[in-house]
Amino acid sequence: MFMRFEEYAAASMLGESDAPPHLDGKLFFTDRWERDVFGLALSLSKAGCFEWEEFRQCLIASIARWEAIECANQPRWDYYERFLEALVSVIESSGTLSADELQRVLTARRPASAAAS
Repeated sequence: MFMRFEEYAAASMLGESDAPPHLDGKLFFTDRWERDVFGLALSLSKAGCFEWEEFRQCLIASIARWEAIECANQPRWDYYERFLEALVSVIESSGTLSADELQRVLTARRPASAAAS
């Protein structure tokens, strides 16, 4: 059975600790930037910039770092903030963009809601 990469990537996360939010069996995004960053991760991985599993491991690590913060100091939970953190990490470690290039992009494009976290 052949599956589109996007279906494979989303299915590989179902039921796992890194699974994206769902509503009525479909991916759930509250803001456009969340959908955009999800699509960007899929596109970059599909283009061979990094392996999807490598990204997933970065996402799991990002979630674990958030969980390890003492409750009194923990920022509010936001799955897509962890997702973005993981994407930035894998983009930098893969050499897709340098740290300077990544910082310029993030400064220019970071959504107001994400910057407040």
